[in-house]
Amino acid sequence: MGDWIRCYHPASEAGVRLLCFPHAGGSVSAYHAMSAAVTGVVEPLIVQYPGRQDRFGEPFAAGPDEIVDAVLDELPQGPGDAPLALFGHSMGALVAFEAARRLEAEGRPPVALFLSGRAAPAVARPAAGRAVRDMTDAELVEEMRKLSGTADELLDSPELVSLFLPPMRADYQIVDDYVYRPGKALSCPVVVLTGDSDPRVTPDEARAWESETRGAFSCHVLAGGHFFLDAHLPYVASVIASSLPDRKAMTTP
Repeated sequence: MGDWIRCYHPASEAGVRLLCFPHAGGSVSAYHAMSAAVTGVVEPLIVQYPGRQDRFGEPFAAGPDEIVDAVLDELPQGPGDAPLALFGHSMGALVAFEAARRLEAEGRPPVALFLSGRAAPAVARPAAGRAVRDMTDAELVEEMRKLSGTADELLDSPELVSLFLPPMRADYQIVDDYVYRPGKALSCPVVVLTGDSDPRVTPDEARAWESETRGAFSCHVLAGGHFFLDAHLPYVASVIASSLPDRKAMTTP
């Protein structure tokens, strides 16, 4: 792969590739455990956003369209390539949704779209405090503590905070600036996963993704907060496996 896509667990013969988009401030390492869990079910491909880890020093992405353009340009999509499914958590769910829309518009829809830890974009929500552009570094660190996705020892280290706060701020800005554009419902199945105690998403807000597809829809409410995935990886892997079409059936004349 190139600059944008990584693969921890290559498959010699993947029935379906699963393209995963990380959360705000996240990197490919956020999906390492899930990549291992779904190996044998799919070939997991993980997006590496610029400005972190091995892409440190590169300019941050300005918005979902920039990410979608770059990732889909890098992704092989020939007649012999494995079918593609998409997975996104939190901010990554918005990017995966926009990628699915782009693929459908180009006549190559994904075989499934998995959306985790994010309210449907059409949901009208009250303002959730200050926008990132108005937050001090200390306020942004406290926001991260509320979501329990970053270890306290990292948040308590000024040296480490200085490294991960810039990409976090840049990604939160993408979320703050995201504007939902109503459009034609997707044709692919949509599978939603959410934590029952997520401070950012209620189960009803997660179920509202159903309006974005005319295909099959399911919503799985699991125990946990915003970062619930790693505690439920065997179940998540089973949901992914059961939601994908059989490739032989797809290629049978």
